Amino acid sequence: MKKILAFLAVALLAMPLAASAWTPDGDVTVIVAYKAGSGTDTGARLLASQAEKYVGKTLIINNLPGGDGKIGWTELVNAKPDGRTIGFINLPTFTTLAVQPGSTFAVSDVVPVCNQLSETGVVVVRADSPWKSLKELVDACKAKGNLRCSTNGVEASNHTAAQLLATSAGFNYKAIPYGGTADQLLALRQGEVHFSCAKVADVAALCSGDKPELRILGVFNTARLPEYPDVPTLGELGYYKEWYGSARALVLPKGTPQEIVDFYVEAFRKTMQDPACIEAHNKAGMSLDFKDNKQLAELIAAQEIFCRDVVSKLYKK
Repeated sequence: MKKILAFLAVALLAMPLAASAWTPDGDVTVIVAYKAGSGTDTGARLLASQAEKYVGKTLIINNLPGGDGKIGWTELVNAKPDGRTIGFINLPTFTTLAVQPGSTFAVSDVVPVCNQLSETGVVVVRADSPWKSLKELVDACKAKGNLRCSTNGVEASNHTAAQLLATSAGFNYKAIPYGGTADQLLALRQGEVHFSCAKVADVAALCSGDKPELRILGVFNTARLPEYPDVPTLGELGYYKEWYGSARALVLPKGTPQEIVDFYVEAFRKTMQDPACIEAHNKAGMSLDFKDNKQLAELIAAQEIFCRDVVSKLYKK
């Protein structure tokens, strides 16, 4: 018996070691297609700092703003699929740009990892605006026909929100594009425009405190938001009746091996289940909405259809 055990021990030592599960062998670059301080950047930095203990390496945010997201996302899809580069996409902006003729990237150029946030759209004005309700703003838009609305870029997510409002309410306005949500809201706060559409997490801090800078007039949802029970939905007033907002999600470049995808899905699943991560997001006014790679793939596919069938019609010249 001892001889048999000794033989087995020698045989096992002689066998090649089984391949260990994949882990990154260096720092991981996280591409954010918007400037530092934007809503996406804020959420990305918050999640990255919480995820490092599960990824096992430093996650380095690389801001590549410009072209409403095109510059960063073009860089992302062209990155080496070795697990050392991962990035955030915003829906529906990513799918809106991806389906445009001549786009430098397609939906099929990314591999889903997970969703981080799903944020409801809102209509906002300055706190000292003469319009105290959404109906008053809509009436003013109809009467004047040239009120200015800041957006986060041409045909980007907040531009689409403004188009949904204007089309459903029946008014014209002037869309003024900025480099991202942070700049868009700064323009509103400085009085360069009359109103904006953004996401609730982007404006929460600006609508609270002793001296709020902005006021929410309406939400793109099928029911009022618990945190803003006095703010009506657009549908209540006879305008756009469906939910509209933005999802912020992590993806990898096409061609990334499945073992790398699986590693990141589990790393971010554990991160977003961590009580410390949940608390940090809640303090920042962000509510986590984890979806795994399969659920995110379904969301991206649905958003691609939405962009082809709905969004494209909003911008017909």
